[in-house]
This record gives sequence, C-alpha cells and structure tokens, in this order.
Amino acid sequence: MKRAMWIVWPSFLVAGLLEGLVFAAVDPSEILHLLEEGWSRMGLYSVTFLVFWAVVAAASSLSLWLAGALDQSDVEQGAGAAVRGGKAHPA
Repeated sequence: MKRAMWIVWPSFLVAGLLEGLVFAAVDPSEILHLLEEGWSRMGLYSVTFLVFWAVVAAASSLSLWLAGALDQSDVEQGAGAAVRGGKAHPA
C-alpha cells in the first residue's frame, strides 16, 4: 500500500497541475466542437484529468520499478557502494 501511495499521490498532484496548465492555454469549447455531441465542459475536464493521472502514474511506476531494478543489479555486481558515493547502505 505504501508503494502505491508513492505513485498515486504525486501523480494526482502532477495531473492537477497539468490540467490547470492545459486549460489555461486551451479553451474547452474549441475542443468540444471536434468531439461528438453530448460532451460537457465538466466531462472534458474529468476525462482529461483521468488521462493525465493515468499517464503520470504509469511513468512514476515505471521509474520506481527501474530504480528497484537498478539497485538490485548494483548489489549483484558489487558496485552498490561505488554508485552511492562510497557509502555502504544495507540492501
């Protein structure tokens, strides 16, 4: 659960920031006429926010996974102390 929160909470904050930046520059009514009838501004805001959140969460989880994979390969190669500035850290 702790790792999930490491991913979900920061990605939620970044998605909110992206939402604000995008819709400060783009008027939703310009996009709505390109979409099919029945979309509202709130619907467009909601879907856009969820897409941003999913993309940023995927990027965050990939980063966390790669960081774990890199730490494991450092330990296996015996280079963990050299990568961490010469200080030995327990695995």
